[in-house]
Amino acid sequence: MDRENEKLMKEDAIFRIYSMTKAITSIAIMQLYEKSKFRLDDPVYWYIPTWKDLRVYQSGVYPNFLTSRPKRHMTIRDLLTHMSGLTYDFMYRTNVDAAYRKTKVQQAESLKDFVDILSKLPLEFSPGDKWNYSVSTDVLGYLVEVLSGMELEDYFKKYIFTPLEMNDTSFSCPKNKLDRLCSLYEHDPVGIPKLLEIPFLNTRMASGGGGLFSTMHDYHNFCHMLLHDGEFEGKRIIGRKTLELMTTNHLPDNQDLTEMSESAFSETPYAGVGFGLGFSVMLDPAKSQSVSDIGEFGWGGAASTVFMINPKEEMFIIFLTQLLPSSTYQVRRELRSLIYSALMPE
Repeated sequence: MDRENEKLMKEDAIFRIYSMTKAITSIAIMQLYEKSKFRLDDPVYWYIPTWKDLRVYQSGVYPNFLTSRPKRHMTIRDLLTHMSGLTYDFMYRTNVDAAYRKTKVQQAESLKDFVDILSKLPLEFSPGDKWNYSVSTDVLGYLVEVLSGMELEDYFKKYIFTPLEMNDTSFSCPKNKLDRLCSLYEHDPVGIPKLLEIPFLNTRMASGGGGLFSTMHDYHNFCHMLLHDGEFEGKRIIGRKTLELMTTNHLPDNQDLTEMSESAFSETPYAGVGFGLGFSVMLDPAKSQSVSDIGEFGWGGAASTVFMINPKEEMFIIFLTQLLPSSTYQVRRELRSLIYSALMPE
């Protein structure tokens, strides 16, 4: 939990779960889908008017871009599947992600400022053409606010955290819980992991894509709900059929990420893995070279955390640690192999 002060891991330790936040945001937006607040193929600009005239990158560097019109408007489905044409500032692959760094869009003061900055930047590709890991889920967080009329954290608390008894999950770590917050480390290829001073006690923007703190207990309850068809201790969080829709591959023609992705980074292997509405979805364990089952779904976080839900085996896996980046070790593949190899015959 804290190597420098020789503090052992505690059962109620608090972790930065980074992109494991995305699953929670995806459930939130789909709760609103169930209330008929939107349709999956609604254009995003219906709810964010400044996005009506988004452009696609052709050439140039910020702020002097040559752009073209997209083949079609971005939809909410595109945001859920990461086929929106958006990207991340840490990709270091294109002039578009360089513009994200230049404008500091991911350090925006509010979700409104965030989407306003994005409205002025080009897309990497026309929506629906490719898969690219991106800030799409942060945009979904803003849409939760627009569609519900509530602040994102307030919505999470009322409709997800309280019914799931996730009492230690929030966008900041309060001072009275600091003694439970795990230290965060960064991989050092020539030495021991380096301690990072990034407490994130008070975040500016509620990042639906990666801003939550949580505990094993809290995320256990969230995964328990996912495994049990959207229900937790008699409380319905999301409909069974909605969850089935979310955990079905939505990539065109049932393709996997190898065929659709141009992303420089992902929290999952590409081969044999598709993508649903907020989750990676196992399509072909043999192709992915994973000990797994068709239909397993989940995602991970930047600090090497991961969760996996296996409906066939009626089990879920959660692994929490605090080591950046998540690509440092192949711990997820090894963890899956260790756990699946220990399963006994029925």
